[in-house]
Amino acid sequence: MSGEEIEVTPKVTADRIKKYLEQGKRFDSRKLDEFRELKIEKDISKKAEGSVRVKLGKTEVIVGVKMDASEPYPDSPNEGNLMVTAELLPMSSPRIELGPPKFDAIELGRVIDRGIRESKFIELDKLCIKEGEKVWTVFVDIYSINDDGNLFDAAGIGAVAALKIAKIPEYDEEKGKVIYGKHEKSLPLKKISPFAITIHKIGNNLIVDPTKEEEDVSNTRLTIGSSDGTIFSMQKGDSTSMKIEEISKAIDVVEKSWKELFKKVEEQLK
Repeated sequence: MSGEEIEVTPKVTADRIKKYLEQGKRFDSRKLDEFRELKIEKDISKKAEGSVRVKLGKTEVIVGVKMDASEPYPDSPNEGNLMVTAELLPMSSPRIELGPPKFDAIELGRVIDRGIRESKFIELDKLCIKEGEKVWTVFVDIYSINDDGNLFDAAGIGAVAALKIAKIPEYDEEKGKVIYGKHEKSLPLKKISPFAITIHKIGNNLIVDPTKEEEDVSNTRLTIGSSDGTIFSMQKGDSTSMKIEEISKAIDVVEKSWKELFKKVEEQLK
C-alpha cells in the first residue's frame, strides 16, 4: 500500500527455491507439474446468472457471470457480446493499492478473455435476440480475494466454471426488458473446457501453479489456453525469452495438467 514497504520474497528464500527446483523439489512437496488442491463453490451470488468461488491452494477468486440485452457490434450484428474484467482487491494482497485498475488487473482480464473468445467456447451466434438490434451481452467479472500466486489459472478455471452453470434470464420483447428473476436456458456452450494454464520458468525448470514466492523468482511465464490437446491462445509475460524446446515442453505439461484439472472441475460442478 502507499507509504508502506511492500513485502517481497527474501533473497535467502528465493535462493532456496531455486536450489530445491534444481533437485526436482518444491517447498510444499509438490511435483513440478502438480497443482495445489482445487476447491470450487457454486452459486455464491444471488444476483449473478452464474457464480463460483475458486480456491487454488491459498489463492482465492470469485467469478460472476451477468447478462444484459444490448446492441450488437456493427461488425457482428447477429452475435452476442463478451466482456471480461478483473479487479484485484487490496484485501487480497498488501502489494495491491486502491484506485483505478492497474496493468496487472487489465492483463488478467485480457488473457482470460482471449482464451474464452479464441476457443469459441460461447456460441455467440445463438445469443442474438433480434439481428442488428438486440443481443445478449455476457459479462464475466473476476475478483481476487487472496493472492498466493497463480491468479491467472484460478481466474481461468473460475470463468469456465461460472459460464458452465450460468442461466439466461427471460427477455420480454414487447417491453424490451430483461426479467432477471426468471431463468430457463443454459448458456449455449461448446463441449470443451478452455482452461488457462500458466507455465513458469525458474532457472532451467518449468513449473505449474506457483505460490507467490515462486512467482517472485520466476524468470518468465507462458499462459496457454487449451482444451483436451487443442491450443486456442498463448500469452507470454515478462521479457525473458523461451527456447523452442522449452515451449514444446510447456505444451506437453499443459496437456497433462489440463486432463487433471478437467476431472477435478467436472466432479465439483456436478
